[in-house]
Amino acid sequence: MTGEAPDLFQERASSFGSAAKEYDLFRPGPAPVVVDWLLPAGAQCVVDLGAGTGALTRLLVGRAPQVIAVEPDNRMREVLAANLPGVPVLEGRGDAMPLGDASADAVLVSSAWHWMDSDGTVLEVARVLRAGGIFGVVWAGIDWTGSWFAEMRERVFAAGGDDAVTLAPLVAGEVPRPDRMLRLPDEAPFTPPESGLLHWTQDMSADQLVGMLATFSGVILLPLEQRRRVADEARRLLREHGGLEGSATVELPFRAECWRAVRTGG
Repeated sequence: MTGEAPDLFQERASSFGSAAKEYDLFRPGPAPVVVDWLLPAGAQCVVDLGAGTGALTRLLVGRAPQVIAVEPDNRMREVLAANLPGVPVLEGRGDAMPLGDASADAVLVSSAWHWMDSDGTVLEVARVLRAGGIFGVVWAGIDWTGSWFAEMRERVFAAGGDDAVTLAPLVAGEVPRPDRMLRLPDEAPFTPPESGLLHWTQDMSADQLVGMLATFSGVILLPLEQRRRVADEARRLLREHGGLEGSATVELPFRAECWRAVRTGG
């Protein structure tokens, strides 16, 4: 978890459910290459922990005979269940999964690890995994360091004025996150975590970028009128400085920071 005030942290962590439909529509999920890297061969039961609306879950379907989604927010679970009616969608948290001991071959977390009680979740994942099972964590999203964003930033800052300080998540890129890694207690029954960095590209339109921006917790928590102004400003910046509007798309770079560890013991 981050070092911010507990009340604000909890408010941000629980904010996504209020935008569950938008989150499902606009938040780009990981690419299949991420599952290739995370999922062990021959896995029979795979758990998507903190599954949200199922961006990772849908990639797991067909890759293992049994896929189970665990998500604490009922609004996110409703969207996931509607999208994937054949997948069990269970209410639970990282440190309290409604699953049996040694019942899964892999427990995967996509972009939700920093919202969880890490120590409690590590113990719970160890309980649920069979020996030799994989604990995998991934943060996937736009690579804000890509050339298109770099060029747009140069134009925005050259223009000066309010544009240079507006919409930092979209214009200035994402601040490096030291919590985007898997740290395990020394006594945890896992091998030392292995990391990987994966890349791919995806076409996105202005509507998709603005929609994605609206699913960031810092924007979700704004008053409605302020959220509308953020969306309007984002569209203007993309049009004036990025040349992106209407149905036009741009090929954007994506990256995934991946971690995996193997459950040890008998």
